Amino acid sequence: MNQQLNLGKYRVIGGIISPVSDDYGKQGLVEARHRIAMAQLALETSDWIRVDRWESEQRQWSETVIVLRHHYKELLKSHRIRKLPRENNWPIEKAAGASSLTVVPELKLLCGADFLKTFQTPNLWKEEHILEIVGKFGLVCISRAGSDPSQCISQTALLSRYQHNIHLVREWIQNEISATNIRHALRKEQSVKYLVPDSVISYIKQYNIYTDMSEQKNEGNLLQPLKQYRPVVSPLND
Repeated sequence: MNQQLNLGKYRVIGGIISPVSDDYGKQGLVEARHRIAMAQLALETSDWIRVDRWESEQRQWSETVIVLRHHYKELLKSHRIRKLPRENNWPIEKAAGASSLTVVPELKLLCGADFLKTFQTPNLWKEEHILEIVGKFGLVCISRAGSDPSQCISQTALLSRYQHNIHLVREWIQNEISATNIRHALRKEQSVKYLVPDSVISYIKQYNIYTDMSEQKNEGNLLQPLKQYRPVVSPLND
């Protein structure tokens, strides 16, 4: 969430890590309680990023736009802003004793460049959700090796229309570390020291989290959005 980003236009006032619900269905997804605990350990020294349990505590998978709406309402509530801003004019109605902000806080979705490509995956997103995520909230997209976010934006009509609300951040020092590679190393019993905090490594060892068995969890299952959004094909009449 931000009011003003280090691009001269925004000032970051906080960050939220929101682990997905266990119902998401991704292969190898460990229980939310472990993901929450590891994230909290990793953020022990951070004074501006926090872990939020709301999404992970939902019994069913929550669409990304629903999660953004929830956190945005909580953000406005924390500043005692009674009404949600309307598109374009963004009026503010504050309760007594409210924050003296002169602008409405914004909430943006932070992602990697490869995330943009998922908008092109059939049946993974609803078009109206992409419109709300990009048009209303906006994205902060960090570059990754092998991904060209600018090309992805230009090739996608909806992203191109709202490219003014997609902030591209170039990572000058390339970081090839990925959660997938770390989990793979752990399953092979290889060291991941200096790749993740020692406290997280200790937690993983204590609960024996990433194993060949855990990687098989949800194997062969469709992700929840693919289950929900795929078109229903009616059988042909005889």
